[in-house]
Amino acid sequence: MRILLLFGLVAVALTDVTRFEGEKVFRLKPTLDEHVTLIKDLAKSIELDFWKPESPELVTIDIEVDIHVPAIYLDMVYTMLQQSDMQSEVLIEDLQKAVDGQADGGQSPRTHSYTKYNTWDKIQSWIASMASSNSNLISKQVIGNTYEGRAMTLLKLGKKSSSTKPAIFMDCGIHAREWISPAFCQWFVKEALSTYGSDSQMTSLLDQMDVYVLPVLNIDGYDFTHKSNRMWRKTRSRKSGSSCVGADPNRNFDAGWCSMGASSNPCSDTFCGYSPESEIEAKNVANFIRRNKSTIKAYLTVHSYSQLLLFPYSYTYSLAADHSELLKVAEGASSALRSLYGTRYTSGPGATTIYPAAGGSDDWAYDLGVKYSYTFELRDTGRYGFLLPESQIKPTCEETMLAVKYIAAHVQKNLY
Repeated sequence: MRILLLFGLVAVALTDVTRFEGEKVFRLKPTLDEHVTLIKDLAKSIELDFWKPESPELVTIDIEVDIHVPAIYLDMVYTMLQQSDMQSEVLIEDLQKAVDGQADGGQSPRTHSYTKYNTWDKIQSWIASMASSNSNLISKQVIGNTYEGRAMTLLKLGKKSSSTKPAIFMDCGIHAREWISPAFCQWFVKEALSTYGSDSQMTSLLDQMDVYVLPVLNIDGYDFTHKSNRMWRKTRSRKSGSSCVGADPNRNFDAGWCSMGASSNPCSDTFCGYSPESEIEAKNVANFIRRNKSTIKAYLTVHSYSQLLLFPYSYTYSLAADHSELLKVAEGASSALRSLYGTRYTSGPGATTIYPAAGGSDDWAYDLGVKYSYTFELRDTGRYGFLLPESQIKPTCEETMLAVKYIAAHVQKNLY
């Protein structure tokens, strides 16, 4: 009887997948204060999922607002839009179709693939096989466990050396639903290892520097998006007394923590956490970078979507001390990226280029003393948003490689 009950519970757990039939993603263009008020009031009265910006508090005049609206609220939203004369368009007609369409109709292969969105289990096996089959250029270490107990394995790429080398640290998948991000970290590792010895720039980089790659930072959240809710963003931590799960790991670093652009509401998608580094995933990364801050010269964090290359600051409108150099490098990297497929990126400090957001990992790393600190927001600009089709993984990763290599070359020549 107990075995049958257990099977029943497992079956229930497996079928508990959030569906999005008939749900839409709108792009609103507020041009008046009344439009902004309307969007904020709407967010208070019904449950909306903000894709861009990440919360209603960040909505201002003249920015594009992408919101995912559950089917039950569609009539209300349409009525409101008609009455307000606000410009709007439907970006995604049926969210479930877009979720299903991400795989481009092809079944996921059993094994890891660089042109598919891999599950955490596949990424874990991939990490193990990469480390064992390329031991002359790569090693792995666990920097801690996630809230749910998954090992956070960091890959270190670089030619073995008896002396300590300067390093670049790159993480992907800080927000669970941004699947193109972990796909890029995997692509980077493949490219670095396969072109070492033939590509002079990559060879020189790995001879002279180490590159730390954390393939997925928010592993619990990422796993949850594959198994339960594709639109989940936060970590999966729980606190007794609250029914709300998780915090936004990119609002949880100690950089202007929980001031502008972050929420103190545990149910919000931009919840800053209960204290700086309350999320174990953020703490593990921060601890590693702190321990190695004398050698880490660049910090790159990969997100989606919007096609932006951002640098500090996001928690203040003040310019970083190295603003002009950071901007010059970002513009050079964006130009290198554009050279392949013509994809246009905008570069600049986070607060003024998109919106203020406190507690970000890039600002924290910069304030710690890591001068070259950048955030990538990969493809696209909203047609697919977080649901970029798998057919775009290869071109996205190929062009992003050019930008990352541009930044790495600059860092290598300008060690401090």
